[in-house]
Amino acid sequence: MTDKSITRKPIFWVPLALFFGLCVLLAIGLTLNPREIPSPLIGKTAPAFELPILSDPEQQFSTLDSLGKPWILNVWASWCVACRYEHPILNEFAQNNDTFIVGLNYKDPPANGQAWLDQFGDPYTLSVIDFDGRVGIDWGVYGVPETFVMDASGIIRYKHIGPITVASLQNEIVPLLRELSSEPKTQIREPEF
Repeated sequence: MTDKSITRKPIFWVPLALFFGLCVLLAIGLTLNPREIPSPLIGKTAPAFELPILSDPEQQFSTLDSLGKPWILNVWASWCVACRYEHPILNEFAQNNDTFIVGLNYKDPPANGQAWLDQFGDPYTLSVIDFDGRVGIDWGVYGVPETFVMDASGIIRYKHIGPITVASLQNEIVPLLRELSSEPKTQIREPEF
């Protein structure tokens, strides 16, 4: 068998072509930002839920209660390390803005969630209990923290995966809220730890 007969056989070229194709896909994948996972819910009505309020489980909150104003849903848990990072930023934001912020306490015993808010401050207009995580699944939650911005009609306009930073608030969330409400909002400053 000569060298020419090896290069003419398709069996030699198929694995080589597959190898180069996989290399190209890997190279493309390495350039992508894992935090920029497109949500199929953007531009669609937010999944409806009615859940007990963390501070008063006898009371219920429904997504229908938030219609008529832009609002934020922040998915958090007391066991979430990254939530501790974003929490002072949310506290600062809530003190300087009148945005309706709902906390979705995700897969967390209610007593732990309430104790966490008592210890670190409560930036939420209210928090609801998603003990079994079913609402989080409906919303396409990958993990905590995650944040969604809805318009006054209940349409999801934005999803942020991971902890909110001052930069993400100033560059993405606050401008979107301004656009949605056409009211000026204050600048966020870096909180002191």
